[in-house]
Amino acid sequence: MNFSCQHIGIIMDGNGRWAERRDKNRSFGHEAGAQKVREITQLCSRFGIRYLTLYAFSTENWKRPSLEVSFLMQLMTKYLKNELPLLIENNIRFETIGDLNPFSSALKKQIQLTKETTAHHTGLTQVLALNYGAHDEMIRAINRLREYDITPTAEQIENHLDTAPFGKIDMIIRTGGDIRLSNFLLWQAAYAELFFTSTLWPDFSADEFMGILENFELRERRYGGLNG
Repeated sequence: MNFSCQHIGIIMDGNGRWAERRDKNRSFGHEAGAQKVREITQLCSRFGIRYLTLYAFSTENWKRPSLEVSFLMQLMTKYLKNELPLLIENNIRFETIGDLNPFSSALKKQIQLTKETTAHHTGLTQVLALNYGAHDEMIRAINRLREYDITPTAEQIENHLDTAPFGKIDMIIRTGGDIRLSNFLLWQAAYAELFFTSTLWPDFSADEFMGILENFELRERRYGGLNG
């Protein structure tokens, strides 16, 4: 089954609350969330989605307790190692957006290895937003334009955003109940279809995802124009 939606962004919210409701440490929820990433990535690959951009670690997430941040760094390294065979088996390419400079050399090395190993894959591209914030992205894009003495225009800014190689965002989904974008793909969201669900990310099911994709097919996207 294929859908017209080609680029989906997901704000994966609710891992910590999911764990706390089970009297577990927040790290338990993050591990469950990583398993959900695997499931949704496989579904997107099966449905013919071209790009899946996942908000994995924001520029604001550094404000969390140091132990939780340290665990998330370790989890990302572990996730990339464990998921590489799945990416290879399913012809999935791996990419990132965001500023990777603050990460450890071990994590950056694993990110680079995963990118290089899957660079030739032609199916779904899974994009992890790591140390990503839309404000930071736009500032970096403008600074690149200044560096090359390019006059900033809407087109030029868009061409220098982190997401430039991946096409326009068709849809953004946020789990966890909050109805905001939290500094995620703000420029790209201008005409994206937005879906908010109270379901916590580890509980986000294939059926709910399918329902959102079907809802997207029913929406008329006019981009500021009139009805056809």
